Amino acid sequence: MLINLSDVLSDQHKTVEETVRLEMEEIRLQSGTYPIISKEPVHVKVEHIRGKELLITAETRLSVMIPCDRCLEDVKREFELNCVKHVDVGLSDAELTEELDESNFIDGYHLDVDKLLFHEILSSWPTKVLCREDCKGLCNVCGQNLNTGSCNCEDTGLDPRMSVVRDLFKNFKEV
Repeated sequence: MLINLSDVLSDQHKTVEETVRLEMEEIRLQSGTYPIISKEPVHVKVEHIRGKELLITAETRLSVMIPCDRCLEDVKREFELNCVKHVDVGLSDAELTEELDESNFIDGYHLDVDKLLFHEILSSWPTKVLCREDCKGLCNVCGQNLNTGSCNCEDTGLDPRMSVVRDLFKNFKEV
């Protein structure tokens, strides 16, 4: 969704405050494509600070289905996004100072809300997703989900070279 910023950037410097719908239906990353299963409208406020500096705030909630890292069952993950960006549309990314954010989601006089929120989702993306804390994962032989039942595969046993380390943990629980 594009929001026109011409009122904010003109000489009148009117504040733009809109509630728009998020057009993104899925999140595409190198690790895969994740569907957005629920989303709320995005409340966006753009204020003029000075010159071509703007203060952009955006708030929304959405839910994404992400597979569990151990058993591959889908997990619903909630994202509550409250982002505040201080940008200067007159500067290129190479000229930015420390107090300014990148403005790659602004093209001319238009703010791309989906692009702004994609970067926020990306920065808050979880490093590990588990369906539950005690997820047992998949059998490494047959692929059976060990949370739903056991399999009839042979136990490959533990590496005998690791017996010394195993004994250390058995004998000294404090380690």
